[in-house]
Amino acid sequence: QVHLVESGGALVQPGGSLRLSCAASGFTFSNYGMSWYRQAPGKERELVAGITNARGITNYADSVKGRFTISKDNAKNTVYLQMNSLKPEDTAVYYCNAGFKSPIWGDWGQGTQVTVSS
Repeated sequence: QVHLVESGGALVQPGGSLRLSCAASGFTFSNYGMSWYRQAPGKERELVAGITNARGITNYADSVKGRFTISKDNAKNTVYLQMNSLKPEDTAVYYCNAGFKSPIWGDWGQGTQVTVSS
C-alpha cells in the first residue's frame, strides 16, 4: 500500500524559506522518479518540480526555477523541496507523488500547506 506523507509547510513572510519533506513507503523508492505538485484554491493542481530516479535529472516550472530545489535521499525514502525567496503566489497546498512529469499513484497524501504572507 502506497503512502505519501508531506510535511514542513508553514506561514512565512515573502522572501522567506521553507524545506518540505515527503516520506514515501509501499514501493521501491529508488526505482521511481519523484515530483512535487501544488494546488491553490480555485486553481488546478500543477507540477512544480521533478527528479528522475536514475541520474537525478531535475525539472522545474518556470515560475519556481532558480528559487526551488528538489532532491531525494534514497536511504530515507524521502524527497525534499527547498523553497527560497518565497512569494505570495507560492501559497498553496503542496503534494508529492512518484513519477517525473506525471503522477503514478492515484492516492495522494494529505499535502502540506504553505502560506506566504506578511
